[in-house]
This record gives sequence, structure tokens and C-alpha cells, in this order.
Amino acid sequence: MEYRRLGNSGTVVTNLCLGTMTFGDEADEATSFRLMDAYVAAGGNFIDTANVYSTGLSEEIVGRWLKQKPDITKELVIATKARFPMGDGPNRIGLSRKNLAEALDASLVRLGVEQIDLYQLHAWDALTPLEESLRFLDDAISSGKIAYYGFSNFIGWQLTKAVWIAKSSGFAAPVTLQPQYNLLARGIEHEIVPACEDAGMGLLPWSPLAGGWLSGKYKRDQMPSGATRLGENPARGMEAYDKHNAKSVTWEVLGALEDIADAHNASMAQVALAWLADQPSVTSVILGARTEAQLADNLGAADLKLSDAEIGRLTEVSTQTMPDYPYGPAGVAQRFRKIEGGR
Repeated sequence: MEYRRLGNSGTVVTNLCLGTMTFGDEADEATSFRLMDAYVAAGGNFIDTANVYSTGLSEEIVGRWLKQKPDITKELVIATKARFPMGDGPNRIGLSRKNLAEALDASLVRLGVEQIDLYQLHAWDALTPLEESLRFLDDAISSGKIAYYGFSNFIGWQLTKAVWIAKSSGFAAPVTLQPQYNLLARGIEHEIVPACEDAGMGLLPWSPLAGGWLSGKYKRDQMPSGATRLGENPARGMEAYDKHNAKSVTWEVLGALEDIADAHNASMAQVALAWLADQPSVTSVILGARTEAQLADNLGAADLKLSDAEIGRLTEVSTQTMPDYPYGPAGVAQRFRKIEGGR
């Protein structure tokens, strides 16, 4: 795998990260251990979890695995998140100092570590002043409980506001943002990617295969069935079958992926991951496998090098038409000017 800086920090991570949302749910503990073993054996050094994954069980599984691996633990970069409810009370959710303090201490215990390398705010909290959350994170860095912090699911203005509050208050700056990003979900390129570039923050895309769509497992006008996420629940979340099946761009992207995959004797998933890893500001792509076979296939993207023409074709077919303003051609033209002047 390729090494990259963790955003604007001095820490280095591999460009493929192992996500653990499946641990304790779709992957039992033994399978989860084998997934982590395989990932590290392939050269990976970056593992991402969250306190809410399987209500703490994912962190516990990672912690028990780390305990068995004292020789490599210091070589790994461990990330987790907090914000979503871990109990029924009104203070067991959000980005308040009270909830974050309790959540961080609990994550340290579950993971069995003295310091979390990357601690992420899992989503925006409209009830908590952002200054309160950022001051807590700065204090957590000063106390040695975390090394760096980042965000997940923040939009452009939220991220930029946080960066400037941190700067004006003398707090440590955020280093990463974890958004949904893939060939079927490129909306972050309008505001969020430029905001990250301006702040020097790295992107850690989640759902890089659009819930399995970009692996090519789903067929046009054929309702999925069997042991897949959509086979078990075709209306599931943002990857719902009817929504994507109805869009022509879905099938144009899948057609291009299939052509390029055939040319490289690779899988469609590997091509989709290689495209994403090549995008501006992407630090590491989060893999979300639930089986060893899925992970092995995903890790094959590390050895796949797409040509400029192939990257360009995928970018072109996945670009969705936007209204003229503010994100279409008319709006984009207003944000640039020629150095020689004139229109």
C-alpha cells in the first residue's frame, strides 16, 4: 500500500484503512480477528472504529485483538468516533463536554490503549456550541488522551467554522474529515472537498463502494436477494435498490467499471477503490468488508494503477448534471478568472 500523511499531521497511514462497522454484527469476533490479521499482513496500518458500532462491541473486539498483538500495536494508527447515543438519557448523545468526556474514557477502556491516535466527532450537533466541543478536544490532546482529532459527516460551512474557531482560539487544528464519497456520491466535491483543501485536511471516505453497488453485484431491474445487504433489505439506507436502479448514471458508471476491470483482469470493486484513492485530498479509503473474501478483493486495489484516460472516463461518466447556479457551468465560471483579464 501507499503511505500518506494523516491530513496535515506528521503521522503516516496507508491509503487503505480497515473499517470495523461490521465487527460484532455482520462479522463475529473470530472473523473480525482474521480480517484484522489479513489487513495488517497486507501492509495496512490504519484501523477505524466508533463507539456506536455494535454499541461498543466493535471497539471491544479491536481492543482484544490489539492485546494479542503487543509487537505491532505501536505501528498501528487507531481511530474512533463519538456523538451518537450510547444510552437513553439526553446527555448520552451529542458533542457536549460531558458526553465526549465519558465517551472518550469508555473508548480508551474498550480499546485497551492509553491514547487514541485519531478521535473524530461523528456528526454535527446543533445543540452544543462548537467552541465547547473544540475546547474539549484541545484539552484531550493536552492531557495525552488523543493525538489528533477530526470530523465525520460535517458539511462545508460547519468544517470551515470549526477550523477558524480552532485557529482564533489557539486550539489544535483538525486533521481529517470522514465523509461519504464514491463514484455514485460525488456531491462533496462542490463545497466539502474545497473546504478540506483550504484547511489542509485529509479525506477518509466511507462507503467507497456505495453499499456494494460498485462491486457489480446488483443487476438492472432485478431485485437483489440472498446474503447481501440489499438482498436482506432492498430498501436499506442510502444504497436502497430502487433509488439507484432508477438512475441512468448508475448503469453508465457500472458499465465503465466493468470495461476497465476487464482490461486489468481486476474486479469492479478494485477499480472503484483505485479511482477514489486517486482523488484530491484523499488520505485513506475506508474498507468495509464483512468477509475475508471481500477484504482480499478490496486489498487488491493497492496494486491497481489506472491510466489518466481511465481515471478521466470514470470521472466523466459519474459526473451528474447540476443546475447552472451555483454548481453548474455558469456558477463555476464565476469563481475563476483569467490572469490576463477579460471574460
